[in-house]
Amino acid sequence: MIKPFDMALFLSGVLTGSKVTQQRHLHQARIMQAAIQQRWQRDNPWTWQLKHVRWFLTQHMKDHSDTTRYYYRLTTLLIWKRLGNDRARLIQRSTRG
Repeated sequence: MIKPFDMALFLSGVLTGSKVTQQRHLHQARIMQAAIQQRWQRDNPWTWQLKHVRWFLTQHMKDHSDTTRYYYRLTTLLIWKRLGNDRARLIQRSTRG
């Protein structure tokens, strides 16, 4: 039996701020994880590529408000920071709209 990916454990080292902010980031990261899993069968951020995150922020979130998309970009930056990737600026540039 394969254990599901633990997003809370994954982000625990980079989550800062109030408890409410941390819970929001976890909730949003799990929503991102589910959407990317459904579309590309990529169940954890270690397997995500820039195109997966870009799709989520531009296509999956296209009907959401600018404020909501902004908060998801912040969560994405935390995920990328945790992965040690230097692509955070690319995500910011490619999803401005």
